[in-house]
Amino acid sequence: MPSSNEFDFIVAGAGIAGASVAAHLAPRARVAILEREEHPGYHTTGRSAALFSAIYGNAVVRALTRASRAFLFDPPAGFAPTPLVQPRATMYFARPDQLPALAHFRADADIRAATLALSAAEAHARVPAFRAGYLGGAALEEGSADIDVHALHQGFLRQARAHGAQLRCAAPVETLLRAGGRWRIETDAGAIVAPVIVDAAGAWGDELARRAGAAPLGLQPLRRTAVTIPAPAGTPCADWPAAIDIDEQFYFKPDAGALLLSPADETPSPPCDAQPEELDVAIAVDRFEQATGLPVQRVTHRWAGLRTFAPDRTPVAGFDALGVAEAMLAPGRLGRPST
Repeated sequence: MPSSNEFDFIVAGAGIAGASVAAHLAPRARVAILEREEHPGYHTTGRSAALFSAIYGNAVVRALTRASRAFLFDPPAGFAPTPLVQPRATMYFARPDQLPALAHFRADADIRAATLALSAAEAHARVPAFRAGYLGGAALEEGSADIDVHALHQGFLRQARAHGAQLRCAAPVETLLRAGGRWRIETDAGAIVAPVIVDAAGAWGDELARRAGAAPLGLQPLRRTAVTIPAPAGTPCADWPAAIDIDEQFYFKPDAGALLLSPADETPSPPCDAQPEELDVAIAVDRFEQATGLPVQRVTHRWAGLRTFAPDRTPVAGFDALGVAEAMLAPGRLGRPST
């Protein structure tokens, strides 16, 4: 009989990638999930923009998003106590000088089929906060939605544990040794062994791969900043679409009675607990004010997180010859942290 420290798979990282992988493996195998933080989802997962958009990202990312629609909009019975999504349109807007970029964006057949072209007046009617004359047009995606990231993440963790997966938090990987076709991982909570490691460590993905002797993939964590500001006084905005500059220089969306803003920054960063820089906060506010003419009197909350990309910005999945499986979900925009 195997010991309590022997598994078929060790999943390194309990964010959305590791949790979902573990949930699918656990009914068929013995799974341990190792999380370096005291709580799963502390980093990128807990700071997600929580927006389902089937027209965001490259062709592979868009295809994966479309494939996930059925699960998110109609999850298995008992997966979560609340709906995983709430409809929210997404409007990719353009100034008059950005109209060629908007046309190029809609040149892809799947994007064109999923969007409605809006005139400047029609776009302004959707988001009346824009200054008169600022907009040249927009593309509206009506099938997008806000995602309850916390409910989704907890649903996968709950599913994994229901099938016997063990979640060990505050258990960073200290050392990795391979012998006899198995990995031995030392953590502060003790040693565990398994023939396969799933590298779902997000920003730490390449670091973990190097320590295992696997070839790094060139994963690059990029810092993104977000802030919330009070909703405009006297202007109902709860039903506004998520509004995204066609060149992704900034975006904003309603969020829990406030507005979430981001300068859509992508600053290279080492793996860390990312914190917002004052300059990026100021840029987010300035771009919003320039577009809308609405003065931002105060920022109620600010934060940052890391979005980790492979060089081609396509999600990574597969096996290294040493038995290290890479698992990195499609990165999205940065949004409100979980509570």
